[in-house]
Amino acid sequence: MAIGHLHHHSVSKGAQSDGKREMTMEQFIEWLRGFDKDNDGRISQDELKEAVRATGGWFSTWKSKRGVKSADLNGDGFIDQNEITRLAEFARKQLGMRIVGC
Repeated sequence: MAIGHLHHHSVSKGAQSDGKREMTMEQFIEWLRGFDKDNDGRISQDELKEAVRATGGWFSTWKSKRGVKSADLNGDGFIDQNEITRLAEFARKQLGMRIVGC
């Protein structure tokens, strides 16, 4: 199941493009969509690496590998809508993002 499509990098009100401001789960998903470069509705490791960089995070390659590994329940190498809650938990714990309602 796809996360959804977004054809530009806008973010919901209250969320900054760097992912540092406190945001709701819906805003987190909207923020992530901005990194879905191929618009397939899933987040790849490379796309997650760009999201980690946008938060100012160091070791973006390592963190993106860990993020996919921790959230990718079906082992396909991508984060889809069914796995987004696990990715939000990873973002809270490992990237210091404040996501409310997850």
